[in-house]
Amino acid sequence: MTYDALLLVSFGGPEGPDDVLPFLRNVTRGRGVPDDRLTEVAEHYYHFGGVSPINAQCRALIAALRGELSVHNLHLPVYWGNRNWPPMLVEALQRMRADGIKRSLAFVTSAYGSYSSCRQYLDDIAAARAAVGVDAPIIDKIRHYFDHPGFITPFVEGVKAALPHMPSNTKLVFTSHSIPLSMNEVSGPAGARYTEQHAEVARIVAETAAPGVDYDLVWQSRSGPPESKWLEPDVNDHLALLAQGGTEGVIVVPIGFTSDHLEVIWDLDNEAAKTAEHLGMAFTRVATPGTHPAFVSMVRELIAERTQGAPAQHLGKIQTFDNTPDGCCPARRPPIPSR
Repeated sequence: MTYDALLLVSFGGPEGPDDVLPFLRNVTRGRGVPDDRLTEVAEHYYHFGGVSPINAQCRALIAALRGELSVHNLHLPVYWGNRNWPPMLVEALQRMRADGIKRSLAFVTSAYGSYSSCRQYLDDIAAARAAVGVDAPIIDKIRHYFDHPGFITPFVEGVKAALPHMPSNTKLVFTSHSIPLSMNEVSGPAGARYTEQHAEVARIVAETAAPGVDYDLVWQSRSGPPESKWLEPDVNDHLALLAQGGTEGVIVVPIGFTSDHLEVIWDLDNEAAKTAEHLGMAFTRVATPGTHPAFVSMVRELIAERTQGAPAQHLGKIQTFDNTPDGCCPARRPPIPSR
């Protein structure tokens, strides 16, 4: 297949205090989320001046990708569209059409399969194409990449760097965004649940970076009503249990995230770090891939899979797809992320 562009698709985030509540209302439109809940989440953004780091991180990734593609003589212009805040997907596709782009690959800043991390992006791309109308470019999403070496390597390096500075009785705590149990039951390629995909990544990172060190997979950033069932345990609750069991230190590895956006720097660097301090445990948090050279190269390698028939790279045993199959990750109400 021949492509004439690459589209970076991300979540989006506010870039000033006046953007925060409109952004959150955009994220939760049609879901009946009360303003008092949105106001509570908004305080996380105001703590950082009303700016989510995610847009700046997308700009940095785009700059790195352009350099990577140029070095390897891949002459693909890179566009950018978000689901929830400018630059919006519709605007990106309008620019692409004006530039004569006919068919583009899309790299989504979410490595896993589930409704909110995969299918919803596909639905939003389809809606943007419909809104652009005649001659809207065809967009093909790049596959899930949770077990690609380029995604795994930054976490492995981070764990290896952190271990020598931690107490002997230290555990690895892998984290990702919690989702409703009903969403987990139907998410993922070939029947692989969201939890199973993460468990595979945790296993690979732990066995590669710290063989013999105990590890757990936990969840964070739950945002649903108290009566609904979401994935547990919460990272803060789990830290308390570890402290009761005599664990002296934790290395938190945020495998659910591609960059250090608000759910990482607030929920982990602020809330979880304070929990660990209160419990008297040493705490360190491994960086997300961001613009790590292996991660940037991974995007180029995923492009090569589609355009040149390059062999797919997998470190795990769970099947992923080049073209995401119809019916994958059926719709369920997504969580309310704060990114």
